[in-house]
Amino acid sequence: MIGISRQSDYAARLVLHLACLEPGTRVSIPEISKTRLLPAPFTRRIVGDLVKAGILNTLRGTGGGIRLARPATEISLLDILEAVEGGVVLNACLEGGKPCVFGQGCLVQRAWGDATDLLRRHLATVTFDTLVGASPDHQAAHSQRAAQAQKPVRRSIPLS
Repeated sequence: MIGISRQSDYAARLVLHLACLEPGTRVSIPEISKTRLLPAPFTRRIVGDLVKAGILNTLRGTGGGIRLARPATEISLLDILEAVEGGVVLNACLEGGKPCVFGQGCLVQRAWGDATDLLRRHLATVTFDTLVGASPDHQAAHSQRAAQAQKPVRRSIPLS
């Protein structure tokens, strides 16, 4: 099976949690771990990778916590995979600097390369603002706000 690591999945869930909050909101690692069902020690390690990649900011002390380092519109699933995995490659023969006995003439290598390029391009377009907008919780909250905005406003009219 080809798949992403548990660490990448957890990193994406962590960033999604932060993207669902008001911009600039800081939360603690234990809070995210509890809410998103992530092991706290693993979450701490992932936060370190995401901070190094410029995806998260951290602040220690009272009022501290973690938050997105840039808007959710500027963070993609590809950014997460590059921060945690080091990139996206479907076959080891595509990794830079590793010699392949078949070289550039390998038709299978070319197919793996094309598939890797398609996957990278797709993941680069999936930003966390689009994931937040597609979440059922977000849609329900948006619908509720829209319904409240359309309620008629009752004004009291003086009788005199």
